[in-house]
Amino acid sequence: MSHQDPLVVFTPSGKRGRFPVGTPVLTAARQLGVDLDSVCGGRGICSKCQITPGYGEFSKHGVTARDGALSDWNAVEARYDEKRGLKQGRRLGCQAKVQGDIVIDVPPESQVHRQVVRKAASARVIEMDPATRLYYIVVDEPDMHTPTGDLERVARALKDQWEIAEITCEFPVLTKLQPVLRKGKWAITVALHKTSATATPSIIAAWPGLHEGGLYGLAIDLGSTTIAAHLTNLDTGEVVASSGIMNPQIRFGEDLMSRVSYVMMNPGGDVEMTGAVRDAINALAEEIAKEAGISTSLILETVFVCNPVMHHLLLGIDPVELGQAPFALATSNHLNLTARDLDLTALPASAQIYILPCIAGHVGADAAAVALSEQPGKSEDLVLIVDVGTNAEILLGNTTRVLACSSPTGPAFEGAQISSGQRAAPGAIEAIRIDPVSKEPRFRVIGCDKWSGEDGFWDETAASGITGICGSGIIEAVAELRIAGLLDPSGLIGSTAQTGTERCFAEGRTNAYLIFDATDQGGPRITVTQGDIRAIQLAKSALYAGARLLMDEMGVEVVDRVVLAGAFGAHISAKHAMVLGMIPDVPLDKVSSAGNAAGTGARIALCNLAARAEIERTVLQITKVETAIEPRFQEHFVAANAIPHATDPFPELGKVVELPVVGFNTQGDGSDGGRVRRRKRG
Repeated sequence: MSHQDPLVVFTPSGKRGRFPVGTPVLTAARQLGVDLDSVCGGRGICSKCQITPGYGEFSKHGVTARDGALSDWNAVEARYDEKRGLKQGRRLGCQAKVQGDIVIDVPPESQVHRQVVRKAASARVIEMDPATRLYYIVVDEPDMHTPTGDLERVARALKDQWEIAEITCEFPVLTKLQPVLRKGKWAITVALHKTSATATPSIIAAWPGLHEGGLYGLAIDLGSTTIAAHLTNLDTGEVVASSGIMNPQIRFGEDLMSRVSYVMMNPGGDVEMTGAVRDAINALAEEIAKEAGISTSLILETVFVCNPVMHHLLLGIDPVELGQAPFALATSNHLNLTARDLDLTALPASAQIYILPCIAGHVGADAAAVALSEQPGKSEDLVLIVDVGTNAEILLGNTTRVLACSSPTGPAFEGAQISSGQRAAPGAIEAIRIDPVSKEPRFRVIGCDKWSGEDGFWDETAASGITGICGSGIIEAVAELRIAGLLDPSGLIGSTAQTGTERCFAEGRTNAYLIFDATDQGGPRITVTQGDIRAIQLAKSALYAGARLLMDEMGVEVVDRVVLAGAFGAHISAKHAMVLGMIPDVPLDKVSSAGNAAGTGARIALCNLAARAEIERTVLQITKVETAIEPRFQEHFVAANAIPHATDPFPELGKVVELPVVGFNTQGDGSDGGRVRRRKRG
C-alpha cells in the first residue's frame, strides 16, 4: 500500500489503515479486523454491512473527510433503499468504495459481536412517590344552560372527586380531550403530573373509561459511550425492561473534549450530534417498549442523567464553553421539559422530561445521580465513590463535607484504543489469570461461566468464539502481568530471555504478551502490547490522580472505604484494581460495587418526587474540585504512571499479593533486569 493511499478510520474501534482508491469499505473493514457484519458476502442483498460515513475535520484522528471521500450512491443501494429503506446517512459497506480520507462509524446493529450493555438495574428499595399519577373521574355532560368547556368540567370533577383545587392541561392533550370524553361516555382517566410537591398539576394524558394499561417512565443514563435505559412501572417501581445502545456521537470523537473540538472545527457540528443522540434515544425508547410489550404512548415520564457535555448536546446547546476555562454551563439547575421540547417523537408530545441538576462545569447530572444513590453526605466514615467510565466522576465525603471532581480517563477502560480490545460482548475475554511460575494464561469470556482450562469451555464458546478483550479483561491482564513478574513497575513488558517465557515476544522495539492465538483456524491473535499497557497507565493515572486530588483537598492520606460504580466499575476485580493502582489503598473488604449508581439515581428520581427536591438541595452543598487547573493533578498523574504507584506505600497490598520487584532494560539480552526478585510491599 502506498502512503498516498486514502486513510480509513473506523469507529468505535479506532482501527485505521490506508487502502487504494476503489477499495470497498467492507473489504477494508475485513482487512483491519473491524467488526462489520455481512451474510451475503458483499452482494448487496443482506444489508448487514450498513455503515455511517462521517464528514468534516476530525482532529483526534488527524483526518479531514471531504465530500466525495466515498463513491456515489449506486443502483444496488438505491434498489435496497426503495424496497426496504436505509436510514438517512447510511451506506452499504459492500457498495461504498474508498475515494479519499474518511471516518466510518459501524453502528451497533451492523456489528457481528453486538454489545451487551451491562448497565442492568440493581435491586433497590425505593419509596414510591411518583410525579405522575392516574385519576379516574366522572365528568358532567355539557349543558346548554350552563355553558362551560369540557376542560373546565374536567377540572371541576377533579376538584369535587379528588380535592385537587387547580389544574392545567398540556396542549396536545387538550386537542384530543373531547373525543376521549365522548368515547368514555363522560368517564375518563387522566394522568396528572407535578413538577414539585407544591406545583399545580397538569394533565399530560387522558383515556376513555378506566385506564388499566399501566403507566411507565424511563430512567436514562446518557453516557459518552453508551446510553442505558430502564423502563419502570410508575405504580410499583418495578423495572420491566432494561436496554442500551452505543452513543452514536462516538463517531465524532471517543471522548468529550474531542466532541467539543469537533464542534469548534465544524460549524453546525453541535446540531449534528444533538440530532444523532435524540434519534438514538427515540430508537431506544421504541426498542425497550417493544421488549416490554407495551405502547410507547404509555411512557409519560423520562429522567435523564448525563455529564455536562452530553447534557448540553441533548438540549441542543453548543458545548464550546465547556471546552475552555472557566467551563461555564448554560445552566446547572434541574430542568422540567416535555418530549416535544427535545424532539423525542417516540414518546407522547406531552410526556414529561426531568433532567437532574449538574454540580459544575465538568461534574454533571450523572455525578449528582451517584450522590443521590450512594448518599456520601450521610456516611459516617470517609467514602470514595468512583464512577468509572470514559469520563470518570469521583466523589469523596462523609457527614461533614462532600467533594467532587471529574477525571478524563478516556475509552481504554471500555476496550477502545486497545490492540485486541472490544466492547463487552459474547466472546470477549472479561477475566484472566496468569500462573506466576509457568507464565501461562487462563481466561473467562462473556457468555460462558467456565475458565479456559475447564472441561466444556471450548464447546460452550464455540458459537461466540474468542473475539477480543474487553475493559475488565484488559485491567486484569495488566495486573496479572505485574503479579507474574512479566511487567516491571514502570509498565515495561520483558523479553523472552528476561521473563523465561515465549509468550513474551518482541514486537518492534518493545515486547508483547500472547494470550490466545487462533490464526491457524482463521481466528484472532489476542495480545497485550506495550501500547496497550501505556493506554491503561494513562487511564488509571487520571483516575487515581483525581482521587488523590480530592484527598488532598479533604486533608487526608487514606479513605475508609471505596465504592466502584458504573457499568464497568461493577465488573472490576477489587484486587486487580488495587494492584494496577486505580484506587487508593484500602483493605479489600472495604471495596464494594454499587453497580450502575447513576442509573439507580435516575430511577430514584423517576419514582420519587421528594428525591428530586433532595438532590436539588444536595448539589448546592457539594464542593467542586477542578482537575484541569489544579497544579497537583499533574504531579499525582505522573506518580500514578508506575504500577501500582511511585510514591504511596500501599501497606495493605502486601497482604493481598506479592508483587515482584523487577526491572527490564531495553536491550533484550536479559541483563540488568533479568533477575526477578520478590518482596512483600509494606
